[in-house]
Amino acid sequence: MIGILEAFLRSVAAFLLLMLVTRLMGKKAISQMTFFDFCVGITLGSVTTEIGLTGNDSIGTAIVMMFTLAGLTILTGYLHTKSMKFRKAVNSEPLVLIENGQIVEPNLKKSRITLNDLTSLLREKNAFNIADVNNAVLENDGKLSVQLKSGKKPVTPSQLQLHPPEKGLTRDIVIDGVLLSENLEATNLTKEWLYEELKKQGISNLGEVFFAALDSSGSLYVSKGMKEKEQPGQHGIE
Repeated sequence: MIGILEAFLRSVAAFLLLMLVTRLMGKKAISQMTFFDFCVGITLGSVTTEIGLTGNDSIGTAIVMMFTLAGLTILTGYLHTKSMKFRKAVNSEPLVLIENGQIVEPNLKKSRITLNDLTSLLREKNAFNIADVNNAVLENDGKLSVQLKSGKKPVTPSQLQLHPPEKGLTRDIVIDGVLLSENLEATNLTKEWLYEELKKQGISNLGEVFFAALDSSGSLYVSKGMKEKEQPGQHGIE
């Protein structure tokens, strides 16, 4: 029993420490993580495991290692934002894979990307014909930035001398039948207005609403809650 309790307490302590350390290290989207960030994450996971599984003598060492890694990561991030020389030393520079419509073969070899890989990355950017591509750059995070040739770019409203109104953020108004009063007040609209709009859509009770959102133009999107007896695919769509 003591062993189980100790394992439980160790796990809780390791979890809380990991939460604290990752909070100190700051937020970064998964897509923006470099190989260095990935390695730090793996190492932190290993150290956390050490806290949960090793003897009492090793716990202090593991905690010191965890906070040391966090401190070095924070320092690296600071230097990364302040020094261009440091950024160049730590991160590889973006590589131009296609320039002025021509494939840069040496950079393909340098990045260890095959022609099949390149065409696959282009398709992810909706460039299904390599002849349509003017420039393509492989970024530090492994993503491909693509610039199409002028004649292959989609026509924009400004090119057609059109000036559509700007759209602001969409605000969540109702979630799981619960009214988010602060969001509704931020739109300068009242509950009475909301109830009237819901009635127009055949909804008499706020509890019937699964999700409702309001955009800056005043358009209300409403999704009704699904009844327990209703199942996906019941209406012909699986």
